[in-house]
Amino acid sequence: MADPFYVVEHKALEAFAQQLLEGAGVAPHRAALVASNLIFGNLRGVDSHGMQLLPYYVEQLNSGLIDGAQDGAPINESGATMLYNAANGLGAVTSDICCGHAIRLAKANGIAFVVARDANHFGAAAYWGRRISREGLIGFAFCNASPIVPPFQAKEARLGTNPICMSVPGPADTSWLLDMATTTVAANRIFKAYHNKQEEIPAGWAMDKEGRPTTSTNEAFNGLVMPLGGYKGTGLAVMVEILCAILGGGAMSTEVGGLRVKDRPMGVSHSFLAIDPARFTGAAEFDTRMDKLTNYLHSAAPGAGFDEVLIAGEPESRFEKARAENGIPLGPGEWQRLLDWAGKFNIAPPASNHNA
Repeated sequence: MADPFYVVEHKALEAFAQQLLEGAGVAPHRAALVASNLIFGNLRGVDSHGMQLLPYYVEQLNSGLIDGAQDGAPINESGATMLYNAANGLGAVTSDICCGHAIRLAKANGIAFVVARDANHFGAAAYWGRRISREGLIGFAFCNASPIVPPFQAKEARLGTNPICMSVPGPADTSWLLDMATTTVAANRIFKAYHNKQEEIPAGWAMDKEGRPTTSTNEAFNGLVMPLGGYKGTGLAVMVEILCAILGGGAMSTEVGGLRVKDRPMGVSHSFLAIDPARFTGAAEFDTRMDKLTNYLHSAAPGAGFDEVLIAGEPESRFEKARAENGIPLGPGEWQRLLDWAGKFNIAPPASNHNA
């Protein structure tokens, strides 16, 4: 029997998310942006970066670990670069501002690199890569994260899941959009399984406290996230740490807090890179060549057990279409946590269909 879940229409769920954020004291325009960012994750099937994060955001807003009234401000701007002080504001709010600066600088210079420090969780990196690529630019987004990942051959955490995103301009449902953690899976997939009382997770996702591979959700929740491809994942995670924390002068490694850390702000750093393809072969030629590459990839014969070859972003685009039509499923644990906060703020939850 399938695990029970609750299905909520996505626009109603987004409005509910905004209400909960406003209940935590966030101004409507900021709350709307954060809600949009979270629903984007759920729509695209990346539930680890969707509504299951909202209770953590609200908890940190209520405790003062996130300053929901902050927009931050530039520290310096030089040529095509900017260093930005996020001032402990909501991650989606300061990331939106930084992407705006990256777009502006890239259109003026052909390329731009913006680094923000003293920031908070920014949801799915793909949201920000696509924010840039919708302006006709190649968009990159990076972020260092809470230290829950051991370096290769270690059993103590020193790195985050440190995601890498690249988004290419073009139609939203067919453009190449890579969003990947430098771990086998995003840590929030493990946390989601834990909160929904799922007893086991797939092999290769996590290790226990001693660095031994485990499929126990409880051991994984209290253990370590597995680096992607061993030393290769560690190398990529360190690369992101350099492009974010080292370059921006922010917290690094074990200095970083987290959504589940109660004694200090998160303090992560974000980086956004924008490249104007028109400055190279020209925008039209770039689009033509991207189509050609995509066709090459799609034309490869599927391997055993597969019906087709997909490019990065296509599975998520299919989820987005289906969930926009059929609603967003939420596990019982995450739905109850949202209902608990709704009760505290005296907010009526949206209608849901319960699939038992």
